[in-house]
Amino acid sequence: MPIEKAQAVESTRLAELQTQLKAVVHTWPQDITLEIGCGHGHFLAAYAAAHPNEYCVGIDIIRDRLERAARKTTRANLTNVSFLLSDARMMVEHLPANMRLNRIFVLFPDPWPKRRHHKNRLIKPDFLDILAKRATPDATLYFRTDHEHYFEEAYSTLHNHPCWNINEREWPFEYETVFQSRAPAHQSFIAKVHKLA
Repeated sequence: MPIEKAQAVESTRLAELQTQLKAVVHTWPQDITLEIGCGHGHFLAAYAAAHPNEYCVGIDIIRDRLERAARKTTRANLTNVSFLLSDARMMVEHLPANMRLNRIFVLFPDPWPKRRHHKNRLIKPDFLDILAKRATPDATLYFRTDHEHYFEEAYSTLHNHPCWNINEREWPFEYETVFQSRAPAHQSFIAKVHKLA
């Protein structure tokens, strides 16, 4: 994609995100739970129902998924969850300055399996820097994948990052996602922020 076109697409996406945030952010508390790549919202809707004292935000880059997710929460009468169209970096970078991430779920992200595409993987040092800047002092990152190589890379990246520590704790909430139901096996880890960037 030519640079000018990519910049125009980015600008349009940012404007849309800012419109979405303006419509809902005044109802959010200061600390939120974020699911990156929420898909159809199965996990986050169930999590929000089980954790009524947390405010949950799900983001995805596919509009149809978010529409289906929103219908789930409407049917369940959930008032502590929102779904927004955005990529992860843009969402985290443009949260209102007073808001912080308390829990971050990254469940079965695109592993970008071809080596030439590994640069597109979400769990990279620069993105972990951004998360740490917006984290509460006790923020927790939950990561799960069925792709062994991506698990190893993500684990190593978190293990070596100055702002995060791998934390051997129990997974906080089990609810089988669509991807999890299709996977023959999966691996998970939990990381705690220990230094705000």
